[in-house]
Amino acid sequence: MKIGAKHFDTAAHTYVMGILNVTPDSFSDGGQWNRIDAALRHVDAMLAAGMDLLDIGGESTRPGYEKIPDEEEISRVAPVIHAVKARWEVPVCVDTYKGAVARAAVEAGADMVNDIWGLKHDGDMAAVVAQSGIACCLMHNRDNAAYGDFWGELTADLMQSVDIARRAGISDDKIILDPGVGFAKNQAQNLQAAAQAGRLGALGFPVLLGTSRKSMIGQVLQRPAGERLEGTLATSVLAVLGGCAFVRVHDVAENKRIIQMTEAMRPFWKEGRGYGG
Repeated sequence: MKIGAKHFDTAAHTYVMGILNVTPDSFSDGGQWNRIDAALRHVDAMLAAGMDLLDIGGESTRPGYEKIPDEEEISRVAPVIHAVKARWEVPVCVDTYKGAVARAAVEAGADMVNDIWGLKHDGDMAAVVAQSGIACCLMHNRDNAAYGDFWGELTADLMQSVDIARRAGISDDKIILDPGVGFAKNQAQNLQAAAQAGRLGALGFPVLLGTSRKSMIGQVLQRPAGERLEGTLATSVLAVLGGCAFVRVHDVAENKRIIQMTEAMRPFWKEGRGYGG
């Protein structure tokens, strides 16, 4: 698929989406990059580490987050998007579920929208994406974690998002799916969503996995957000083996290297899956 000016071979490779939170309160790095000079230094470092595309968020969506006004979110993300696009050709994704913010981000140069509500929160979002012709990532989310058939309902929920996109005029080649680790799921469900994210590829769309430093990893390792790198890397390995096209991460260099190594071994792993009976 094409995002911005860059073509991505989503069937053959797992790409690294670097996270830039220009917020004062994100769970892992809040307050570190919410000045333009600091944000640009961080983008430069992530590009040097091999980042393939950039995700910029202006509102924390950590558990228990408080929604901020559109104008405040726009004031955080739009100047940074504009500054990044003025300096580099990297594709830029805006992490928002609000149509007005997405519209302002596109005007500033954004190439993609990452919507944690899969176009279901704001009725204007699908039209904004369709009219701009940009790509979108539709994440699984819902108001509760009560499931009868977890995977079946997760898949059905995501296809509802796809239907919204199609009705608005968003073409299939502009859609990415995300199982939504950390959103409307208990620990076991989060682990399953992370481990089996690649199954969503059967729906016919590239898959993005976003687990970086999340509480799912913290619960397993019993480590704070800044000490969850190894857990994140384990999920990236499974993302590669499962055929996911993108991983959304804070630690670009380490994830880039583990993807490179896993992809080198993947053909032999597939051949030997039955080894040992």
